[in-house]
Amino acid sequence: MDFVLNLLLIAVGIVLLYFGGDALVKNAVVLARTWGISTMVVGLTVVAFGTSSPELAASLAAALTGSPDIAIGNVVGSNILNILLILGVTALVAPIRAQAQFIKREVPIMIGASLLLFVFLHTGGQVGRWEGLASVVLLGLYIWFLYRSSAGENPEVLSEFDQEYGQPAKAGWQTYGGILLGLVLLGVGARLLTIGAVELARAFGVPELVIGLTIVALGTSLPEVAASITAALKREPDIALGNIVGSNVFNILGILGITALVQPVGLPWENIQRDMWMMLAASVLLWPFLATGYRLGRREGGVFLGLYVAYVAFLIHSTAQRNVG
Repeated sequence: MDFVLNLLLIAVGIVLLYFGGDALVKNAVVLARTWGISTMVVGLTVVAFGTSSPELAASLAAALTGSPDIAIGNVVGSNILNILLILGVTALVAPIRAQAQFIKREVPIMIGASLLLFVFLHTGGQVGRWEGLASVVLLGLYIWFLYRSSAGENPEVLSEFDQEYGQPAKAGWQTYGGILLGLVLLGVGARLLTIGAVELARAFGVPELVIGLTIVALGTSLPEVAASITAALKREPDIALGNIVGSNVFNILGILGITALVQPVGLPWENIQRDMWMMLAASVLLWPFLATGYRLGRREGGVFLGLYVAYVAFLIHSTAQRNVG
């Protein structure tokens, strides 16, 4: 009975996170457009960061309830999933070739953010308040960089973003109400998901880190799944890539940065090193396709998807071995 209840809590939490994130993104886009923010900046910040709002809610809830493994595992697992699973599936739906120069410049920033987290956890074993502050400051610089670099983008890419986010809109009380509703749904959903995940881990002897890397990461990444596949179906590859790369940067600098400012989180390096190497490898693997102009086709998408399946299978096998031992 406890097993069914925990699964129900996880399922309800994921549903609330999905609809909360969706409400937040849609209304935040309207608000940003009302304030006169360019469509490209809206797409790369408001949407990319908005689709990461479930990760922020879940990581904060996990950290505040004494589950740092889930807080960190959620971010690391989401970044691995975003590249290998979501871009893999997206490339299978429609091959991706980025035209936007800014995305090619963003990927090294994503790799740099991954290396920064690598250093934090390898040297000190935690992301403390000073590390969190440094991460949030870097996030501000990243947003400024996006704003400056979007100004010189080619017309075809600008048109792509205008078509997706450029519809005229005026923010009213419904917009602010929608943002508030989204935040409430995110908070409640994150709490339910965390309770269910922690209890499920304890009941089956599965490490909380593994739960964070898989179930929680997948549940909180549903907005990225929806946004990227929709962009692929509309033949808007730059939006799909911008969403994933922007979300990954925000996951590290924003989510772990804000979480650490509220409640420092840490893990012994030996517990997280396998997954940190995997996150870094996935980030680096994406770079050659964009730097050389090669497209991320169905074959490459299949490779990405295969790597993710192998990674999850390895996690399951390691957990089974641990429980037997």
